[in-house]
Formats: sequence, structure tokens, C-alpha cells
Amino acid sequence: MNPNARRRTVLTAGAAGAAALVTGCGSSGDESGGGDASGTPTASDTASPGTSPDASPGGEELAATGDIPVGGGTIFKEQKVVVTQPEEGEFKAFSAVCTHAQCLVSTVSDGTINCPCHGSKFSITDAAVEAGPATRALPAEQITVEGGAIRLG
Repeated sequence: MNPNARRRTVLTAGAAGAAALVTGCGSSGDESGGGDASGTPTASDTASPGTSPDASPGGEELAATGDIPVGGGTIFKEQKVVVTQPEEGEFKAFSAVCTHAQCLVSTVSDGTINCPCHGSKFSITDAAVEAGPATRALPAEQITVEGGAIRLG
């Protein structure tokens, strides 16, 4: 193999590896490409972004609306989702996987979603970073709120 062919092979392999890394680390987990880091997809008893008044009930039931504290939230470890209620009747859902080192967040208190690994804190309103080392917000998750039940999807 000549030197140019070797260099081309190494560059091609390096580019493929970099593309895989960007895809794996840069994905928000939202396969539809919708939503953004601001937590825009929300759910409430009326139609809002991320919900549809005509939609059938979503997927797995996570909790009753009364189970999510106003000004706080609840972490669903098995589903890797955190549901918050920043204001009464306003429900939001975000990934429970920290964007810094992929640890599962562990608590919701004082208006933030908290990661135990390195101390990152995220806003319960839009999952924006309140304290690092994380630099990216938690990705929004889709929920449906209907008849007092909160469901994934």
C-alpha cells in the first residue's frame, strides 16, 4: 500500500469515528427532531406545544397530577424522566440523564433538578443549566396530561 492510500484510510476511519462520536454525544434523544433545550414541549390540561387535544392518551402512566409537587418535581428512574410542575397546573418533562457525565439526576429541590455526580443543577421550568459543570440543558421529553394522569408520549 502506498503512503497516500494509507493516509486516506486513516483519514476516512478518523472521520467515521468523529461522526459516530458527534452522533452519540450530540443527540438530544428526541428522534423526531422537534423540541429544543428550552423544554418547549409541555403538557397541561389544555392543548399546548407537545400535546394535542385530539390525541388518545399517551403511553405509560407515570403519575397522577396531584403526585407532582408544585414548585418541584418527581424523578422516574426506570423511565429516566423527571416531571416538574413549576406552577400549578403546568407540567414539564425532561430527560433524567445529566448532560455532563450521563449520571441519573437524583433530587428536585429549591427549583432545580440536581445531579449527584458533579453537582450540576437544572431549572425545573426549562431544564436550563443553573450550575455546572454541565453546559447543556436537559432534553425535553414528551408527556400527555389528561384526566388527572401524566403519561409518557
